[in-house]
Amino acid sequence: MVSKKSRSEVRVKKHMKTRNRFSGTAVRPRLAVFRSNNHMYAQIIDDVAGNTLVSASTLEKEIKSELKKTNDVEAAAYIGTVVAKRALDKGIKEVVFDRGGFIYQGKVQALAEAAREAGLEF
Repeated sequence: MVSKKSRSEVRVKKHMKTRNRFSGTAVRPRLAVFRSNNHMYAQIIDDVAGNTLVSASTLEKEIKSELKKTNDVEAAAYIGTVVAKRALDKGIKEVVFDRGGFIYQGKVQALAEAAREAGLEF
């Protein structure tokens, strides 16, 4: 009998493959996205220094108060605009997009497109 790997194991393996291809630098940091069942998280990371420069998630009180639900496409789009505004305030304009092993569809796509519309380039 063939055992099937769990979705989370497959996602982690995909994420590690993409992380071997690129990393964030001080000039062009990495926009990392994580999606759980209940929340969305986005971070802009300088991998050389090992620092998180900017972050936003649906767990923050001021963001959570603006949203009806924390796990839908509208919430993801809102997180994208918030993280882009915070990045532009810190002088970050170009990033590398790291979808975290998730399929570029739905919430991840909404976050990316909202960040692009807010002024980030990737």
